Amino acid sequence: MAGVSEISIEQKLKALYKLQLIDSKIDKLTSIRGELPMEVSDLEDDIVGHETRFTNLQLEVKKLEESISSNKTKIADAKALAKKYEKQLENVKNNREFDALNKEIEIQGLEQQAIEKRIKNLQFDIEQKKEGIEALKTDLEGRKLDLNNKKSELDNIVAETKKEEDDLLKVRAQAVTVADDRLVTSYDRIRKSVKNGIGVATIERDSCSGCFAGIPPQRQSDIKQRKKIIVCENCGRVLTDTLLADEVSQEIKL
Repeated sequence: MAGVSEISIEQKLKALYKLQLIDSKIDKLTSIRGELPMEVSDLEDDIVGHETRFTNLQLEVKKLEESISSNKTKIADAKALAKKYEKQLENVKNNREFDALNKEIEIQGLEQQAIEKRIKNLQFDIEQKKEGIEALKTDLEGRKLDLNNKKSELDNIVAETKKEEDDLLKVRAQAVTVADDRLVTSYDRIRKSVKNGIGVATIERDSCSGCFAGIPPQRQSDIKQRKKIIVCENCGRVLTDTLLADEVSQEIKL
């Protein structure tokens, strides 16, 4: 094979237009998938977010349950202290000791009441979070079902077009080796910047078929000679004559 430096402008133009035909065909195959790839991606992100929230809620419930357990231990301790002070009442020697012990017993009783109230609040929080977990679980199951359905639909579409797309990509790879890297980079940049994906445009009715801007006769003549790369002054697309386009179309028969 001839080196890149030996490849003529005409060959590069043909290779570039071949890329255009192939990419346009791939675009059509991709468009069949519609919004499905984006919908699948969005659902996958949603599911990850839901699973994270689900896990966080479960951890929060666990911490609340541990807090209830800890508070129940404090109630048991308070009751034990109250019994201890009640036992000591049997051996008091004066009113001051009697009053002090009764005060401690009262404090332990108030402490138990405060802790029991705290436990009720914690139990209420747990119920709320468990309801949130159940709602999230139901929503998550629905989203997973939607994801499976959309993935199945997308897989079927991809399977139908895979062989054709793979064949096109092989032909495209061969065309890229003929058109030099700088030209291909420029072509790819143009394709991404325009809505119709046309990076190489033909001359139709004395105008650029990409943006419909008029092309002067002398410039059209230069394009037909295929001696240099000429771009549309209005849109920047690479321009080629219809005869070259027909030759390439017949060659690859897309």
